Amino acid sequence: MNTELPLKNNIKDVRLDLNITQADLAETVGVSRNTIVSIENGKYTPNAKLALLICIALEKKFEELFFFDSDPDAE
Repeated sequence: MNTELPLKNNIKDVRLDLNITQADLAETVGVSRNTIVSIENGKYTPNAKLALLICIALEKKFEELFFFDSDPDAE
């Protein structure tokens, strides 16, 4: 398995669909709004605990929010 595949997410899309602000999500999961911004932008990969807290807060399964980008050069 290629461990260099970037972990992507669609947290922003789900969050907006649920009308949840970055600040609200951050408060719910116990991090700063800047952390949520960094996760959504792919600048920071959350640890397992934070990823699961985000899943719970957004009422989604892990695989519904996080995925590997099979073509990291396509952007």
